[in-house]
Amino acid sequence: MLSRCLPRCARAFSQALTPVQAIAASDATLKGAKRKVLSDRSACDVELLCAGAFSPTNSFLTQEEYGSVVETMRLPNNQLLGLPVVLDSNGEENVGDVVVLQYQGQDIAALTVTSKYKPFKEKECKEVYGTTSVEHPAVRMVFSRGEYYLGGTLNFIAKPQRNYVAPTPTEIRASLPENGPVVGFQCRNPIHKAHYHVFMNALNSVDTDGNATLLIHPTVGPTQEDDIDGETRILTYEALMKEIGTDKRLRCAYLPYSMHMAGPREAIQHMIVRRSFGCTHFVIGRDMAGSKSSLDSEDFYGAYDAQEMAKKHSQELGIGTIESLNLVYTEEEGYITADAAEAKGLKKKKLSGTEFRRRMRAGEEIPEWFAFPQVVEVLRPHMKTN
Repeated sequence: MLSRCLPRCARAFSQALTPVQAIAASDATLKGAKRKVLSDRSACDVELLCAGAFSPTNSFLTQEEYGSVVETMRLPNNQLLGLPVVLDSNGEENVGDVVVLQYQGQDIAALTVTSKYKPFKEKECKEVYGTTSVEHPAVRMVFSRGEYYLGGTLNFIAKPQRNYVAPTPTEIRASLPENGPVVGFQCRNPIHKAHYHVFMNALNSVDTDGNATLLIHPTVGPTQEDDIDGETRILTYEALMKEIGTDKRLRCAYLPYSMHMAGPREAIQHMIVRRSFGCTHFVIGRDMAGSKSSLDSEDFYGAYDAQEMAKKHSQELGIGTIESLNLVYTEEEGYITADAAEAKGLKKKKLSGTEFRRRMRAGEEIPEWFAFPQVVEVLRPHMKTN
C-alpha cells in the first residue's frame, strides 16, 4: 500500500504528494478485466504516476486535461505540467472499462477509463516540442502511438520488477535530513569530471552550514535512440558512487522516467518531479533535455531556453533553480569558469565527444581530468561494441 502520509520532520515540502490508492491483484473488481500490455515508456509513466511523482496529477490525462496541457502547459485547475502524460491505445478499451496494466507479464496498475479520445498529434508536437519534424525523436514517438489516448483513475497494484531499485518520492523524502537545502541534479548520460564539478559547485553554493544534500537523480528509462542504454548507465553510476560516495552529502537514486528531449517544457517537468522528491533546488544545464536534428544536427532549442523557462516558473513551482556553470579545464587551476579562464589567460584543455568515443573504441588512454577511471572502465566494452 502506498502511503499518503509525508514523513514527520521539520522540512516544509513545497508540494503535497498525491500517490494513488492501492488495489490487490485479487480484487473482485479486476476479475474478468481487460489487460493492456505497456511499453517501456508507459510503464515508467505508470510507476511515477502511482508514486505521486507528477503531483498534482496522478493519472493519465483526460481529453480536457490533455488539451489544456498541450496549449497552455497547465492543467484545467491552472497548475503547471510541462508535458502531457498520456496512455495511447488502438481502440480496444472503452469508457467505463477497468483495464489491468501489465508490464513484462506483471500486473502493475488498474485504470478505470473515464475518457477516450483522438489526440491532435500535429498540434501536440508543435506546441510541446516546438516542431512537427520527424527529425525530432519525440515527434517520431508521438506518431508511433496508437490512434486513441485514454484517461481515467489509476489504482496501484505493484511496482514493476526491475534490475535496479527506484525509491519513491515518499521514501526519498523520509531519508532526507530534517533541515537544509536539497539540490537535484538530472542526468541521462554517464557522469564525467565536468559534470561532477558542476553539481559540486551547485551544492556548495547553497551549503552554508554543512547540512545540504545533493540528490544525483539519473533518468534510466527510455531516451533518444543514440544514447547509452539504461543498464550500462546504471553500472557507470554505481562505479561513480564508489569513487565519490565518501562525501555524505551526496545521494544517488534512479528515476524510471522516459526522456522526451522537449527542451524548455521538459525542464519544467523535471522540476515538478524533483519537487515531489523533496528537492528545494534544481540544477538547470545549458540546452537541458535538448535535441538535434537527425539530418543536419541543428539544435531544436536555444542554449538558454530551458534556463529562462525554469527561472520564469521557479517561484510558482516552489523550487529554486541553479544554472550550471560553463566550466573548462585549465592546466594551471583545474576546472574553473570559462570567463575566469579567459580573463586570466590560462591554458585550456579540451576533449571533444567525438575524440572521446574514438579513443574509447581504440582502447587509448582517457585523461583523468576528463573522466573518472572507474566510469571509463565500465563504458569501454560498451563503446567498442556500439
